[in-house]
Amino acid sequence: MIILGIDPGDTFIGYGVIKKSGSKLSLVDCGCVKTKTGAKAGEKLHELEKKLAKIILKHKPALCGVEDIFFFKNLKTAIKVAQARGVILATCRRHNIEISEFTPLQIKQAVTGYGQAQKKQVQKMVSLILKLNKPIIQDDAADAIAAAICAANSYNWSSNSL
Repeated sequence: MIILGIDPGDTFIGYGVIKKSGSKLSLVDCGCVKTKTGAKAGEKLHELEKKLAKIILKHKPALCGVEDIFFFKNLKTAIKVAQARGVILATCRRHNIEISEFTPLQIKQAVTGYGQAQKKQVQKMVSLILKLNKPIIQDDAADAIAAAICAANSYNWSSNSL
């Protein structure tokens, strides 16, 4: 089973692709989708959709864990992230991918056991869970992988037909 995790953002959107085989999780791919800084909203969202579709077509995930917007300091930024989330959710559904949404607190709790964990703790636990030789240093990618891990471990495999 291939699982995609996404950490939505305005300019940097983290993604992580993991494979679940029984109880074993392994990293397939990760990185950040970058959209043009200063571009108009429609252009950025279209660019995000195209780049995300390429990732989906390459890896063919059956499940996607997406980080939800939990709280924000800047309304303007929150609106842009919400728009990106809309494109992410629509693109996943267009490709028939099951979606699970989680708050940052739920994701941190799932990978570290502590909902208020710092970025470095999430990076370290992602590396330990996936048995990586070195931590993922891109915050957005590490957060996306954590969302994928959360989805892999939270999904009700017995009652859903993936």
